[in-house]
Amino acid sequence: MAAVSRPVAGTGLVGARRLVVKIGSALLVDEASGRLRRPWLAALADDIAGLARRGTGVVLVSSGAVAVGREQLGLVGRPLRLEEQQAAAAAGQIRLAHAYQEILGWHGITVAQVLLTLEDTENRRRHLNARATIGQLLSLGALPVINENDTVTTAEIRYGDNDRLAARVAQMISADTLVLLSDVDGLYTADPRSDPAAAHVPQVAEITPAVLAMAGEAPPGNSSGGMVTKLEAARIALSAGCRMAIALGTRRHPLSALDGDARATWFVPAAEPLTARKRWIAGSVAPVGALVIDDGAVRALGQGKSLLPAGVVAVDGAFERGDAVLIRDRAGTVLGRGLSAYTAGDAARIAGHRSGEITEILGYSGRAEMIHRDDLVLES
Repeated sequence: MAAVSRPVAGTGLVGARRLVVKIGSALLVDEASGRLRRPWLAALADDIAGLARRGTGVVLVSSGAVAVGREQLGLVGRPLRLEEQQAAAAAGQIRLAHAYQEILGWHGITVAQVLLTLEDTENRRRHLNARATIGQLLSLGALPVINENDTVTTAEIRYGDNDRLAARVAQMISADTLVLLSDVDGLYTADPRSDPAAAHVPQVAEITPAVLAMAGEAPPGNSSGGMVTKLEAARIALSAGCRMAIALGTRRHPLSALDGDARATWFVPAAEPLTARKRWIAGSVAPVGALVIDDGAVRALGQGKSLLPAGVVAVDGAFERGDAVLIRDRAGTVLGRGLSAYTAGDAARIAGHRSGEITEILGYSGRAEMIHRDDLVLES
């Protein structure tokens, strides 16, 4: 990824390298008819195409499957049981995916659907698989459209809203910007629907009890979120070094408006995404094994490069793909730690070999790096 200046609040989407946009059901689907708001979606697609042309990788986290599917299945006018929600999601997801494919296809953008659950973002190996898939789609110029996999999740393992899912996705892929499109233009000191004296809050640096006290209740209708879940999403995003905006989504071209410094609430982190991720690797992940590397690999790591199998001379411990391992030189000095792209058994088989030999040795095409530089932290 090319190095660019870090995007900051007050500059819209300028400088955003990797952007996650959350779209709620109330914006995407007409509540009365259960039909997609196609003109609104077409305007959003125009915005996305403009961002793609200037090099921003965009990921959509979209609600709407249940809202669309319930109309198709004749489930309107009453609350849905969990199994009815799952059935509506199964029916609605097809229409939703087709609409994204068609409308973004007008701009030559390939759409890929990714369904996630809470477990997918919390289980380390699933997390890594999802991260790798989304990253690969972005590198190929595709636009991932992500939704919670409502058809297989239960009440106990659901997010229940896509605000937090969007924040988890932003955290997972080291996005630098997250935009939650809403029916309000940001956070207010009180609920503006009931308090005319409520004041708009343009910027937040920390989710304090005073900030949490500003959240109101979720509006009625298709939306399952509300300001409370948006603030929870902001907490996740800030911890990942990702800035976040709550922006008005009801207007046409909502991202272009935000790019033009339309009013919104920006949540500003203290660290950049990779910095936050590396801090997590350095301090929050317990190593369960070690890789011993040769002098050439020591020099390569010092130059900011990834650790390749060719530089590994020994593998210690029993670890799985995605586990944290220590990195040592031949003298036993700990040089750093990182997340292994291979199990201990596979790492031992490819140690000392060139990356081009991995497929022949393992029988499958794995990553070229034993530990990618983004998953590696050196001792200071």
